[in-house]
Amino acid sequence: MKKTLPTFITAVSLLATGAYAQTLDLEKDELTFGFIKLTDMAPLAVAYENGYFEDEGLFVTLEAQANWKVLLDGVIDGELDGAHMLAGQPLAATIGYGTKAHIITPFSMDLNGNAITVSNDVWDQMKPHIPKMADGRPQHPISASALAPVIEDYKDKGVAFNMGMVFPVSTHNYELRYWLAAGGLQPGYYSPQDISGQIGADVFLSVTPPPQMPATMEAGTIFGYSVGEPWNQQAVIKGIGVPVITDYQLWKNNPEKVFGISKEFADANPNTTIALTKALIRAAIWLDENENANREEAVEILSRSEYVGADYEVIANSMTGTFEFEKGDKRAIPDFNVFFRYNATYPFYSDAIWYLTQMRRWGQIAEPKSDEWFIDTAKDVYRPDIYLQAARMLVDDGMASEADFPWDSDGFKAPTPASDIIDAIPYDGSAPNAYLESLPIGLKGQQIIEDNEIKG
Repeated sequence: MKKTLPTFITAVSLLATGAYAQTLDLEKDELTFGFIKLTDMAPLAVAYENGYFEDEGLFVTLEAQANWKVLLDGVIDGELDGAHMLAGQPLAATIGYGTKAHIITPFSMDLNGNAITVSNDVWDQMKPHIPKMADGRPQHPISASALAPVIEDYKDKGVAFNMGMVFPVSTHNYELRYWLAAGGLQPGYYSPQDISGQIGADVFLSVTPPPQMPATMEAGTIFGYSVGEPWNQQAVIKGIGVPVITDYQLWKNNPEKVFGISKEFADANPNTTIALTKALIRAAIWLDENENANREEAVEILSRSEYVGADYEVIANSMTGTFEFEKGDKRAIPDFNVFFRYNATYPFYSDAIWYLTQMRRWGQIAEPKSDEWFIDTAKDVYRPDIYLQAARMLVDDGMASEADFPWDSDGFKAPTPASDIIDAIPYDGSAPNAYLESLPIGLKGQQIIEDNEIKG
């Protein structure tokens, strides 16, 4: 469906490629963006290195951040104009879980890209409980039910089974919890009085910054972790751990990071916001085009110290179409990292709602909420209207294909079928409370956590 162009277009310029590009009257052209050293910051690095920001008249500085809290605070206080964010961060901030600030996203950065890794000792204890294929290798996906006997053994010995995740509202926290619960294990609850997330837990989850995951596990502080790449492959290369499941195997093509900006920034700088979104969309297209033909070049960029700073081999192990589990057990997972295919960059309301359901499921949202609340909150944060303005300009300039964007979407993906999720429970973002009711472990209906117990 043809969209009318925004009225604030002020000029047309000829690029070196010979394509005519609409330029915008930018309110701010010098920008600083933050990121964490993870593979999925790639759209930022590519937009910078390939000159897509400059094409939009933007002079961008990219700055690695120490951790997710520092990054979020930087966006809130204006030290950063925007950042590579955990999808849960804009949502949590907007509803006031932790820091209160209205953060929006006009751009989803990727699908998939995470895994759950355990130490070699834990892996050895899990293996007898995992079915094998004809060639003797473990059958994937691996259920957390194979971890349950290990947990019982640790309990019998009086040892708390600790695992790491990167942030309380991270995809990694929710994916690790999802995997554990799908295998019959209790990952614990949050309450307003106890924000540890460990109420009633069989497995005790705590925050560890992504680059520190392998060393923390090697030191024995944690027995496993959930993190994005390249820190699962780093454990394989170092010979200290084994990834047991990728999030692609957990939930096929699940949403991951977003690009977050404050609503205040977007309102004050609407043209700049569209311009930066255009650059990021171009970067995502480049990362996936021609069946990932540019991935080796992308890996080289990411391996540089100013970006992820891991060895080329470590990053390539997951980003070029394969994923290595045990050393030598390298399997084809071409969609482990998706940056543009399957409308990966479109900020779907249903993706936001999934994160909100997980916050409610584990008690971060302490009180029951109506379906309308979930949907309205998603619409406050995820901004497909901005995204589609940027996409329309790219299509009209010949830099993107009309067919690659969901112009007529209502913001909701088709329900995820049972066959694409490890516990065979489908997800429909338009019915969040019904979805919560369908999950055997977790808060639902009128339930709350009171005195460290489920009530209601």
